[in-house]
Amino acid sequence: MAKDYIGYQALTDAALRGVVRDALRRVEAQGLIGSHHFNLTFKTHFPGVELPSFLREQYPDEMTIILQHQFWGLKVSDDKFEVALTFRKLPATLVIPFAALTTFFDPGVQFGLQFKVTEDVARPSRPTPVGQPQAAPPAPPTDEEAPAAEEEPPKPTPAQGEVVSLDAFRKK
Repeated sequence: MAKDYIGYQALTDAALRGVVRDALRRVEAQGLIGSHHFNLTFKTHFPGVELPSFLREQYPDEMTIILQHQFWGLKVSDDKFEVALTFRKLPATLVIPFAALTTFFDPGVQFGLQFKVTEDVARPSRPTPVGQPQAAPPAPPTDEEAPAAEEEPPKPTPAQGEVVSLDAFRKK
């Protein structure tokens, strides 16, 4: 298969995240209408996600919120949205970048989208607590500061078109 130098998957994800952004902007302007409501799942450790520490502890990887009856303060920008919800009878404002979303589903009309979140971007060294800016990542070590690493021998790559017998993997 040829290498995709244009990056169609990233372009498609960005366009579909725009669908979510536009849907949230409509709700921001006029509220939820009819049977529409949203289930939004996102990576809690993604850079720029802001949520209370008790939620981050309870949902260390991924969290789903539902925007239906009890939410307020929805603010939508080009790259993120902010919404206030109640958890354990405590109000909390969440800030969620669109890039952190993994799924969007509107059960009222059976419409849903799934997104890929790049793991190397989604795992910062320290999560951002609510109300505090994230510190800049540390600078990479210079050649003088870098510890000497043991070099691993290169792993052999299978030849293209190589036939592998499945008998070796079957239970006997």
